[in-house]
Amino acid sequence: MKKDIEYPEVEDIAVAVVKEKNDAGEENWYAYFINLKPIEVQNVLVSSRGYGVIDGEEIKTTTLRHFLEDIPPMSAMKIELIMENVFGLNNEYWVSFYVGKTIYDKKYIFLPESIIKENFIHIPILETEGVMIR
Repeated sequence: MKKDIEYPEVEDIAVAVVKEKNDAGEENWYAYFINLKPIEVQNVLVSSRGYGVIDGEEIKTTTLRHFLEDIPPMSAMKIELIMENVFGLNNEYWVSFYVGKTIYDKKYIFLPESIIKENFIHIPILETEGVMIR
């Protein structure tokens, strides 16, 4: 039954949040799916949402779903633009993808106030600074 289902561990996949300039020169925050594997991952689906409490009020954002198709080895793809006003919430990215015929999934949760300069690290592949969960 349910106990017999195998859940393979997700390795070498990350979600990162970075600040970058758009074509108009304005700085915006973006979430990225990063494939650190030496092989392609297929049919990548990302579900994103925010939730938490701000000023005593429970807040939930709309759940967004993004189909990123196939991500080549050692590459990254932009998931979405993130507004700074949701950094006080839990920002959850539920990622599902295939490697061959095996499906993988994992939740990546950026906790409230974790997307700050003090938590920046070097983000591989993007070659910039930001916050990354692996």
